[in-house]
Amino acid sequence: MSARRSRRTAAAIVLAAAVTALAPTLASAATPAAGAAVVNGTTGNGLTISNGSPYVVMNGTVVDFHTDVRDLAWNPAGTKAAYIDSYGDLETANANGTDRDIVAIHPAGTTFAHPTWQVTATDKADGIPAKDNLIFVATSKGTARLETTVATNHFGKPAPLTLGTEFGEGILPNPLTANGWPNSGGSVGTIVYDNTHTGDVYIRDDYLRQQGGAVTTGSEPALAPDNENELVFVRSVAGHDHLFEGQYQAVGGKWGFVTRDLTPGATVDYTAPAFSANGQTIAFSGPGGTYTLPVNGTHTPLKTSTYTGLAAYRG
Repeated sequence: MSARRSRRTAAAIVLAAAVTALAPTLASAATPAAGAAVVNGTTGNGLTISNGSPYVVMNGTVVDFHTDVRDLAWNPAGTKAAYIDSYGDLETANANGTDRDIVAIHPAGTTFAHPTWQVTATDKADGIPAKDNLIFVATSKGTARLETTVATNHFGKPAPLTLGTEFGEGILPNPLTANGWPNSGGSVGTIVYDNTHTGDVYIRDDYLRQQGGAVTTGSEPALAPDNENELVFVRSVAGHDHLFEGQYQAVGGKWGFVTRDLTPGATVDYTAPAFSANGQTIAFSGPGGTYTLPVNGTHTPLKTSTYTGLAAYRG
């Protein structure tokens, strides 16, 4: 075992359970007015907020993972977290920060980012096995690609995620590079992701859309957990990042992807949306904190926490 892996193993062994009250280190690092303002709005609703430090805000308190937690994502049950750790490796842990496991070590010169959890049951009718995968972005020499690995791997070797063109959708292949921000949901393992070269959001699953295709102009997509045809995403409007909702539906007898601006008139930037477990609410980053908004309802974002970071929901 290499010295690096020995250090990683030793660190994991000495981990202690870590569901704590607001830590002084977080209070000084997060905001001078920490306390209730940081954790408000996170009690009992599954909302979690991480900012790349070891401290994750959730359920009205702060959990110390004893390693940096970057790009945090949860499995559908909310029992396991996936993230990029202090070493830049792909790691999983229990919700209280214990039982950390290194799923994949990043190769030299490669950066891992933004994992998402793809979990499905066995589909005997279509011959598709159950999945418990992590899909993430691997960037090497400035080139970003989507990769996948089994979530229970130990020091595993990820493989490229297959991305082609859906039958009947066109002859031009979908881009294999510059893909990012994957997000998975639904019973068949659908994922959405964006592409920085085309400026589009793409969708892929293991059924009709196995080879995927562009959906709409935008970035940072999140897929509704209860509706594999619905997603939220970011799109620039008049120089600011707005949040949009979109879904496939029949309009005028034709099937198409219909979008609507969830933050019309916004004169600030709203980014990185995430669906709640019931698909009714989204949380996202905004000026000075984390905000929430009903997907079907008011257009006025509610500032839920003064803690600025990446919002994610536990199941």
